Amino acid sequence: MKINGDRLWASLMELAKIGATEKGGVKRLALTDLDKQGRDLVVGWAREAGLSITIDQIGNVFMRRDGANNALPPVMTGSHIDTQPTGGKFDGNYGVLAGLEVVRTLNDLNIKTEAPIEVAFWTNEEGSRFVPVMMGSGVFCGAFSLETAYAAKDVDGKTVGEELERIGYKGPQVPGDHPIGAYFETHIEQGPVLEDADKVIGVVPAVMGLSWYDCVVAGMEAHAGPTPMGLRKDALQVATKIMQEVVAIANRYPPYGRGTVGMVQVFPNSRNVIPGEVKFSIDLRNVNDELLNTMHEEMLAFIDQTRSESGLKIEIERVSYYPPCPFHPECVDAVRNATAKLGYSTMDVVSGAGHDAIYAARLAPSGMIFVPCKDGISHNEIEDAKAEHLEAGCNVLLHAMLERARVA
Repeated sequence: MKINGDRLWASLMELAKIGATEKGGVKRLALTDLDKQGRDLVVGWAREAGLSITIDQIGNVFMRRDGANNALPPVMTGSHIDTQPTGGKFDGNYGVLAGLEVVRTLNDLNIKTEAPIEVAFWTNEEGSRFVPVMMGSGVFCGAFSLETAYAAKDVDGKTVGEELERIGYKGPQVPGDHPIGAYFETHIEQGPVLEDADKVIGVVPAVMGLSWYDCVVAGMEAHAGPTPMGLRKDALQVATKIMQEVVAIANRYPPYGRGTVGMVQVFPNSRNVIPGEVKFSIDLRNVNDELLNTMHEEMLAFIDQTRSESGLKIEIERVSYYPPCPFHPECVDAVRNATAKLGYSTMDVVSGAGHDAIYAARLAPSGMIFVPCKDGISHNEIEDAKAEHLEAGCNVLLHAMLERARVA
């Protein structure tokens, strides 16, 4: 039993026309007019496939195919259709349209499942226009309140609540008042591991936890010529020691240790002035709480040591924390079983990026399926994936969902 790969590809390309960019990508930010057009297109396809539609108060959309026993909670799949400002055709969109293709295939083959099947797309997963990220699924699982989400503003001062109302996707259902029996999400990997290993399917046992920090090193700006090296209070030289240690810490805890400094602000940022202040971000990730906490403690200890040795003021603040998310063994096994049945090459891949499945996993057994993307590139207009890989991932999704929903 396999899906129609040509139909899946055609749907992806049709949706990609909405917000298409010159470089071949997509710019369809959450709750814009383009997002409304994308939502309307997908909902229209769902109605054509015989699905009923439910929309909740944060704009999450649930598209339902009845089962033989509708008292059972639905087996759900989905992702998001909002994109980055320089997004691609597949990030998020693939997970939604793969779910729709599963439904179309079940319709083609006249297969009735015991439990209902649902395809969801969640509001503002990317967080490009409004923060926090993964907003719709976060409100759904109670990670933050509907009021907090409604009050979030974009750069023009427009709020989520206002924009949901404007585009007609502020639904009546209370977020979370919607049962889930199990949740699966298919996604391009957004990294290079599968392509590098020449594997078709990534079985995702977990998503890495992440810890974000803002660090400020305060020294003293001074003239670069007259000030001897031994009498300087150079904030940048001290900051770079910390930056190097961030990378070193990650390298001490392979294979899933990650350490990144992605944002740096130097004051006064002048060619012939010794830097007086440096602000920078720190991003630490790993696969379980124990390892991530160890990395956290080692970083704080190094900063204490550097503060003492340099005599400079160093402030560190943790600004965000997402705990590691292990997926349910039964859902992971369902993906593994489907991959084996279909004969695809496979390997385990721990996700380094956040996904709506993280929040769904708080409410129901959940799992993820990865397929390769070209050069591991995502959040980029040149993001690309092979049609045969997308088809393979959708086939795995079909069989994994059937294992949970059961054929009536």
